[in-house]
Amino acid sequence: MPGRDAVYVWVGRDAGGPPDPAVSLLRRAGSALLGRAGNELVLTHDAGGRPVVRVDERVNLPVSVSRCPGIVVVAVRLAGPVGVDVERIRPVPALALAGRWFAAAELTWLAGRPEAERGVDFLRLWTAKEAVGKALGLGLRDGGLRRLMPPPGLPLRPVPGDETLWVGHPELGGDLVAAVAVRAGTQVDVEVVQGAGHGVAADRSASVERTSLPVVVRGNWSSSRSTRGRL
Repeated sequence: MPGRDAVYVWVGRDAGGPPDPAVSLLRRAGSALLGRAGNELVLTHDAGGRPVVRVDERVNLPVSVSRCPGIVVVAVRLAGPVGVDVERIRPVPALALAGRWFAAAELTWLAGRPEAERGVDFLRLWTAKEAVGKALGLGLRDGGLRRLMPPPGLPLRPVPGDETLWVGHPELGGDLVAAVAVRAGTQVDVEVVQGAGHGVAADRSASVERTSLPVVVRGNWSSSRSTRGRL
């Protein structure tokens, strides 16, 4: 793993209660990349509020965490900040949501996609925006929903208007759509260390619905994500 700029991704089950599976994945990731035992690692946040795995004040491993029903995804990167977001593939009113929240160019792109693929393509754009917001430490504030994304896929691709922001969509397996984002001067590799197909069940029976998609209620919106404040 050392010697190259790469994002490493782990996927695990999330039943919605303690113990938090993200903690176990972060310790596993920290041990793999930092060469330390899990009990030597401290899970905390940097000055910008982004989660990090820390050995001491000199050694910090930037990480990002995302959840959807039954699944938690952890992304780590030695070279700098990283963002990750995950959603389950499901029917969504893609054009209606895009028309409300996305830039006009993205709505036009979605409208030109085959009808059967629009829902997945919308989720790819959505997860890209979320991942970029996390890598920047901003979330979706300050116009994050309107920030243009490149066409979905891999390898990572520059975000239009900012050649130092890169985003792409690793294949996790199962019915998952995910995006990872970094700030970097050149291309960054993405490696899925543990995906949904590596013994991680696609369990739809989680008792708590976790998603970052806005819920439109009588013309307003609210986020239904229930994991704020958690790693």
